[in-house]
Amino acid sequence: MTSPGVLRVAAAQAVSVSGDLVANVATAARMAGRATDRGARVVLLPEAFLTGYDRAAFGGPLPAADDLEGAWLDPLREVALTRRAWLLVGTPLARGPVRTLSLLLVTPDGTVTAPYDKQHLSGPDETDFFDRGDHGATLSVDGVVLGLSICYDGSFPEHARAAADAGAHAYLNPAAFFRGAEHRRDLYTAARALDNGMYAVLAGLTGRCGSGDFSGGSAVHDPEGRPLGRLGDEEGVVVADIDPAVVEATRAAHPMLADRTADLGRVLRC
Repeated sequence: MTSPGVLRVAAAQAVSVSGDLVANVATAARMAGRATDRGARVVLLPEAFLTGYDRAAFGGPLPAADDLEGAWLDPLREVALTRRAWLLVGTPLARGPVRTLSLLLVTPDGTVTAPYDKQHLSGPDETDFFDRGDHGATLSVDGVVLGLSICYDGSFPEHARAAADAGAHAYLNPAAFFRGAEHRRDLYTAARALDNGMYAVLAGLTGRCGSGDFSGGSAVHDPEGRPLGRLGDEEGVVVADIDPAVVEATRAAHPMLADRTADLGRVLRC
């Protein structure tokens, strides 16, 4: 069996306009174009980017899961087709009576699916509007396996661990961190990489969106949690290579993943 090669990924961040689907799809396509200009095969954009992360947008009409073949996504489809790229972008979705915070996947043949719904909802801004996802997901590109998550999922070590157990070489986390949470944002991403000896990629919403102010901070961390590249709060793209050989070597040198004790037994109270 041929070993997977190096895969170039990008995390892109920009300002999203609350409730303006057309403008946000256009911005996402523009940022994906910038990322693929730098050789990225996979481009990750922030949480809820297509509607904006804002209660007003969440409570209004949402894109429908049964309309992913619609023309509204043509700008993203065009980038994926012409650049032979895989695009991942966050959006709320109406799935019949169920509403989810989801991750859209646009493949190089122009197919659009929604393979992952956020499993950990954060506070009333989310629990007031959305239902929890009921499954994890991975994406394999050229043999490199990418674990999918959305924002608050990355605060839970077991979520990234489940992706690692499923063979992930990297953990992708589109996010929307409010300004003031920069320390936690950076620590969570680095910790998920270090915990599991895999890369961690964060794409953060930035700037004003409705009533919120977001901090950006998109980054790629290596399998020991060191940043390979990071943005501030500016619009931009951070690009890095995911190398499964580095993942294998890191896990051999620091085998926390393999050495985990599944059952720690009862806790004695002294």
